[in-house]
Formats: sequence, C-alpha cells, structure tokens
Amino acid sequence: MNARFARYDDLKGIMGLYEILHPDDEKASSSPLENVWDEIMSNPGRYRYAVVEENDRLVATCNIAVVPNLTRTGRPYAVIENVVTHPDFRRKGYGSVAIQLLLDFAREQNCYKVMLLSSAKREEAHEFYKSLGFDGDSKCGFVYYPDER
Repeated sequence: MNARFARYDDLKGIMGLYEILHPDDEKASSSPLENVWDEIMSNPGRYRYAVVEENDRLVATCNIAVVPNLTRTGRPYAVIENVVTHPDFRRKGYGSVAIQLLLDFAREQNCYKVMLLSSAKREEAHEFYKSLGFDGDSKCGFVYYPDER
C-alpha cells in the first residue's frame, strides 16, 4: 500500500474510481476534465488529491480544498470530498490512509477545521469518519443544488 498525493498522470485512475462512487453520473469529455485537472495540479497549496496504490493500481482516492478565511485570525479551513475506495479493497485501511494524508496536509496549511459531508443514508461511512476523529454531532450540514431549482 502506497499513499501519496496525486500526480498529473493519475487522472485516468482517479476517474475510474469516481465511476464507482457515482455510477449514474454522465461522463464528461476529457477536455473539460483536463482543464480542471490542470487548475488543481497548478495550485498544490489549495487543492490536493490523495491516492492509494496497490500493485501500481489506484484503489482509493479523496480530495481536499483549502479555503482562505477572514475569521479565526485568518486561518483557513478545508473541505474533504469524493472519498472512494474500490469495493475489492474496502475495510483494509486504504481509505483511512488517504484521508490521513489529507488531514496532515490541512494541519501543515494551518487549517483550523476540516469539514466532510456524507450522504445522510450512509451510516457505515459515518462510523468510518467518526473512527478517524470527525465529529458528526457538532455541526449540521446543508446542501443546495442550483441545477435542481
């Protein structure tokens, strides 16, 4: 198991994992995704993707965005999203090491908090996040979907 930050050539492997995370999503053409990936890769202090490899295959990923902030004496906060482990590799620590890599990065960036949203129905995932130190009771999350208005 090798946990690391994503490299430019990891896009295809990450997108393969995201097909597992969101199987009903419409596939975007590669050009817009490559533009987004360029932006992510060119801002390593703001955006990072963690990947975990097993035998040269990406088996888990998640990402973090560090947000500049005017409260908390200017300390940023971070958001972790799109956490996925290939089904064949779940419950073996891959997701944990990916998230821990991002939590360490948030600490290095002096973030005062790290947030993570999870579907309200995914109770098993909630237990996983709690085991990593996330507090599911201190805040209440809300989501707004502009395309559904």
